Amino acid sequence: MIWYTALVLAVAGERLAELAVALRHTRWALARGGTESGRGHYPAMVALHTALLAGCLAETALADRPFLPVLGWSMVAVVLAAQGLRWWCIRTLGHRWNTRVIVVPGMALVTGGPYRLLRHPNYVAVAAEGVALPLVHGAWVTALLFTVLNAALMAVRVRCEEAALASAGGVPA
Repeated sequence: MIWYTALVLAVAGERLAELAVALRHTRWALARGGTESGRGHYPAMVALHTALLAGCLAETALADRPFLPVLGWSMVAVVLAAQGLRWWCIRTLGHRWNTRVIVVPGMALVTGGPYRLLRHPNYVAVAAEGVALPLVHGAWVTALLFTVLNAALMAVRVRCEEAALASAGGVPA
């Protein structure tokens, strides 16, 4: 379980790195007239993602979930792929990427990188990680709860993003 704790802590560290990048990008966007939308759902998103990490460790320990090698190692691969996709999104969007919904008016939509394949690839990474990270060590209740709650939250988030992009005049590049 020590190595699983290390994995979950590594993902937590990655999330902290994301927040540092997002803060820098927030300053950049606001300096260029960016406006934030969806402040109301942001605390719920932070709480859900924090609960995912805590739930992984709590369920594994409290319910004595075993490590099943075939499932566990395949889920480690999915976690790593999700991280790769997330950072591909961050790199592709550059200063426009954020954990918040902040849009600079008049900027063209990004249609390169993973955005040439999917409209919201970062959320694919989040969904994959939310299933895979708990299942690395058999925490299926955490995976299920996160998936259901994240789907509800993403329905709100995607509508918010789409409305913000439309109102800011974002058009495909």
